Amino acid sequence: METEQGHPLDAAIALEPAEAHQYRGQTSVDYANMVGPFGGVIAATLLNGAMQHPERLGDPLSLTVHYAAPIADGGFDVRARPMRTNRSTQHWLIELTQAGAVAAFATAVFATRRDTWTSTELRFPAPPAAETVPVAPAHPRAAWTRRYEMRFVTGALGETEANREPDSLTQVWMRDQPARALDYPALASLCDAFFPRIFVRRPAWVPVGTVALTTLFHADAAQLAAQGTQPVLGVARAGHFGNGFFDQSAEIWSGDGKLLAVSQQVVYFKE
Repeated sequence: METEQGHPLDAAIALEPAEAHQYRGQTSVDYANMVGPFGGVIAATLLNGAMQHPERLGDPLSLTVHYAAPIADGGFDVRARPMRTNRSTQHWLIELTQAGAVAAFATAVFATRRDTWTSTELRFPAPPAAETVPVAPAHPRAAWTRRYEMRFVTGALGETEANREPDSLTQVWMRDQPARALDYPALASLCDAFFPRIFVRRPAWVPVGTVALTTLFHADAAQLAAQGTQPVLGVARAGHFGNGFFDQSAEIWSGDGKLLAVSQQVVYFKE
């Protein structure tokens, strides 16, 4: 539930200005994962470092996060610097450090959007309406799942305990819990709000960790405002598993079939 500090996501990604280009943050128990914080909230925190910077131009276009080391519970520093500003794009380097060492860093591109010809080649899956799909319980191994309402159309975790799934496709209606109006940090976090694809293919827990995550934001500010607190449809799948790594691609759609964001990540696994 919401607190005096606002929504749990806002509290988790909050950054206090320190000195030029520097902020202080704090991990949140609301978004704890099996080891360290949930990767989506780290991505949202890094993005927030650029979004609240006084030199920011436009809105997010892309974000690539490198998870360089485990992030310990407690405080951290964020340094956000515009590396180059052009007429319509701005390039950023954002670093998260603990005890003087980089634990995660990101590059981001912000842009001023303009009206142009538009076409979406990906196809909206046309799933059953969100309200007709039951809400899945939070997973006991991942506290962050309590912060999302998830309604699985297909590819829920643990659907088949005895057999391996033929593929890793998941379609799930989801939104922040409690409900929160969608914005760019929330969208960045949602792009990682899928269980690792290997857990869908094989119902067994193995050590995993995202190495790098790239998100492309297709929604403009007006589309996000129109989305409000309504659930989005998340679609995730893998392309290949092997040699200790797998990839995961994801799409985030509005309920009326508009593509809001896509992402691609590479994930380490051990067995």
